[in-house]
Amino acid sequence: MQLTLQNIVPSTLATRLQGSASAIWGRELVLPMGSCVLVQAPSGTGKTTLVQILYGLNSSYTGRLLWGNTEASTASDKIVSDLRSRQVSIIFQDMRLFPELSARENIELKRAQTDTVPVEMVERWALRLGIADKMDNLVSTLSFGEQQRVSIIRGLAQPFQWLLMDEPFSHLDNRNRSAAAVLIAERVAEQGAGMLLADLEPNDLFPYSQTLQM
Repeated sequence: MQLTLQNIVPSTLATRLQGSASAIWGRELVLPMGSCVLVQAPSGTGKTTLVQILYGLNSSYTGRLLWGNTEASTASDKIVSDLRSRQVSIIFQDMRLFPELSARENIELKRAQTDTVPVEMVERWALRLGIADKMDNLVSTLSFGEQQRVSIIRGLAQPFQWLLMDEPFSHLDNRNRSAAAVLIAERVAEQGAGMLLADLEPNDLFPYSQTLQM
């Protein structure tokens, strides 16, 4: 599935963007399926807004977003729900986990929607990311780094054609960042999917086909 942004300008940034140059806002931007895209920009320039628009969480903008041939602004709730469960996955900057549930339960809420990822695979991912012994702990008792790894596994526990990531490694040290990046790259390759990572600084964690600056 190709993602196409046609002259999108978020309402919250419209005044600030007047007369400024951006590689994303107010432009025609095509992201072919299978692309590996880094969006690099300082805080306050709309990285999170972009990820939320692409995922269909933010509709406060002018312009058009196309998921393949489907226009986001006119898509039904069912189409958007199906898209999020089978075609587009996300790793949120703020994790958006349920603190009253365990790590396992948070992941299972996503995995069970399609049941395309075996439970055993999730267990292997948890072991690789060093949180196998935390899976039955309430999320509210986990460190930010542990929560971020839960969020990463949750994002991988469904089929997808695009993986959207908003500063997904901000709470991880170098070792855990590398382990998570390897797992993400493997999963993206298995799916033949595209990925978009929004971050503050450039990095060499993935073989980016495009680097865009806001």
